[in-house]
Amino acid sequence: MKLSTKHLLGIKDLTRDDIQLILTTAEQFKEVLQRPVKKVPSLRDITIVNLFYENSTRTRMSFELAERRLSADVLNFAATTSSAAKGETLLDTVNNILSMKVDMVVMRHSASGAPHFLAKHIPAAIVNAGDGINEHPTQALLDAFSMKEKLGKLEGLKVAIIGDIMHSRVALSNMYLLRKMGAEVTIAGPPTLIPKYIEEALDVRVEYNLKKALQWCDVANVLRIQLERQNQPLFSSLREYNLAYGINRRLLESLGKEIVIMHPGPINRGVELDSDVADGPFSIVLNQVENGVAVRMAVLYLLAGE
Repeated sequence: MKLSTKHLLGIKDLTRDDIQLILTTAEQFKEVLQRPVKKVPSLRDITIVNLFYENSTRTRMSFELAERRLSADVLNFAATTSSAAKGETLLDTVNNILSMKVDMVVMRHSASGAPHFLAKHIPAAIVNAGDGINEHPTQALLDAFSMKEKLGKLEGLKVAIIGDIMHSRVALSNMYLLRKMGAEVTIAGPPTLIPKYIEEALDVRVEYNLKKALQWCDVANVLRIQLERQNQPLFSSLREYNLAYGINRRLLESLGKEIVIMHPGPINRGVELDSDVADGPFSIVLNQVENGVAVRMAVLYLLAGE
């Protein structure tokens, strides 16, 4: 089987079959990662450039590890230490890289739509590693993989996405994916951080009361407050936010049921999640990090047409 698309620009462009294929392939790669020798020669003749115009730790390391596990040749590019800092345009930068015979570009950019722009202008396969406040498709895929691994299914699952929905590319990709795979989605957070008309546009429910959202869901995917993307104050203080929307052990124990806690990272401890929740028995945050490598291996392998 093959993907229906040459690029991974967003979950919006994937079919249900594409998502299923990536998750199934990731299962096979997760088995590979449990072996003593974790490397496979699948992409031995493929050159991949990691083009990061925005800071990243987990995503960048996860992609680089996935590429090296597949035996690809890897080039790392950081905008702050390159000619981009001198004013070189995005297209010039990429054309210079492509003249080095690169097959695939993994790209993170602060401008929504930057990977889509590149896909129209260059022949290499593009993987979106996060564009502005638009999408972060591999994060949604690894979140889905982690939910399925923990709970055995996606269809019919009740997932609450909690926090800064307005500025989160993770939230948008997750909503697209979960609805395509038959899960129910409720988004929860302060009214100032939830876009208007989102219920109709994305077929999700909105809940402003955190405890009600937690009582309803099987999985709580908790998002970081993205202060760097907010150009005006949208709530009074982090302390106030924590009191209304922070998840602590006492709140979880008051639900009378177990729910799975997820977070795409980095966690603002004491704001969205208390440490005893982030590191507690309900949390699968570290599983998400581990599964990220297998899912990104699957994406790169399938886009390379292997």
